[in-house]
Amino acid sequence: MQHNRKILAAKMAVGLAVIPVLIYAYSTGPDPRHTAAPGDDPQACATSGCHTGTPLNGGGGNVQLTSSAGTSYTPGQSQTLTLTITDSKAHVYGFQMSARLDSSPSTGQAGDFTAGTQQIVLCDDGSLKGNNGCPSKFPVEFIEHSSPFQTNTIKVKWTAPATNVGTVTIYAAANAANGDANNTGDHIYTTKLQLSPASTTNNGPTITGIQSAGGFNPKAGIAAATWIEIYGTNLSTTPTRSWAGSDFNGNNAPTSLDGVSVTVGGKSAFVDFISSGQVNVQVPDNIPLGPGVPVVLTTSQGQSSPVSVTTASLAPALLALPQWDVNSKQYVVAQFPQDGNKYVGPTNLINGLTFRPAKPGEVITIYGIGFGPVTPANPSGTVTTQGNTVNTTPVFRFGQTPAELQYQGLSPFAVGLYQFNVVVPNVSAGDIQLNVQMGSITLNQSLFVTVGQ
Repeated sequence: MQHNRKILAAKMAVGLAVIPVLIYAYSTGPDPRHTAAPGDDPQACATSGCHTGTPLNGGGGNVQLTSSAGTSYTPGQSQTLTLTITDSKAHVYGFQMSARLDSSPSTGQAGDFTAGTQQIVLCDDGSLKGNNGCPSKFPVEFIEHSSPFQTNTIKVKWTAPATNVGTVTIYAAANAANGDANNTGDHIYTTKLQLSPASTTNNGPTITGIQSAGGFNPKAGIAAATWIEIYGTNLSTTPTRSWAGSDFNGNNAPTSLDGVSVTVGGKSAFVDFISSGQVNVQVPDNIPLGPGVPVVLTTSQGQSSPVSVTTASLAPALLALPQWDVNSKQYVVAQFPQDGNKYVGPTNLINGLTFRPAKPGEVITIYGIGFGPVTPANPSGTVTTQGNTVNTTPVFRFGQTPAELQYQGLSPFAVGLYQFNVVVPNVSAGDIQLNVQMGSITLNQSLFVTVGQ
């Protein structure tokens, strides 16, 4: 196969020694688009410039394509595709394979290939696929041989799309070659295999929504160490349960409650609350940043389909319970640290709780989530046992008047809860809007705190 642009790249990628081009000009795989898939060369490589002399699928043999998962795929999971080439005259073998969305068979890439021994993955522009995948303008992948196989059975690792994308089809062209270093006398065969999304049982978990903790700000976003709420059906066989002290391993929070576990970006989250319709977890550290991060929930009844979320480095939010939204004002939950039974707010704001306005110079305590790393470090999923300071200092303003922070870090003896001891500045009496800036991030909450004289 004389495809000079890619031959050099392929030989560099697999570390081949320098050998005469005349001998090995046809031993590496072809350029992209030779699988006979929609949008590809319909003759695969049984054409001029590739392997001539025998019509496509006319060599007296055949190729079969099977999958370790049968004729289905489970979103986000890997399976092994096996090509079996049968030809009595063949001595060495090659192939090219592509996976396409049936909803967009010419340009719709389905899943992801991982190159094995004697294999490379090309992008649609002819470049080798890098660690970050193929360019967005050339998303279709082609996995193929980088040097001839001596066996007629070739195995390929393919990872299904992260979500249910409907049916997909794997297209493959195989070369049953005589090994004489010429482009004549070789036989090209094509095949394809359609895969459907695996059916789920009625008892399996299904995720319908994911948000930041609703008692703070459901629209705050998702970041490492923050808290999220997962909604859906069949999320737990236990009606309702929160973690207890017995679920902890020392200071380490549990990653499973009654068989319910969650991964974010493939890393185990810390499970605080489970029910059939809602599961609350703390996001683990070191998750991928950006869009397309999969969240998967697993129970004894099975595994949910991955749901993609967008993550950020910070997702700050302050405690502001829905019942503290009174007369179209959302009051922040603030306490007087010297008297934890009293809250900051207008008198009689909520029945059953004691409120009074805060005075200038008084210290009030406000709680939050998602404010990022602290020093000394305190990993996600661990009880805070020492004082610390957030690495990115937030600025609290009452209206436009900045406030002093006496403490800004994780709250002692809690998991993933931030505490801010705020000195009320000298502002006029009334309901004052609380504004918080953290680096380039402004909290997207409209909050009020009541100040008196």
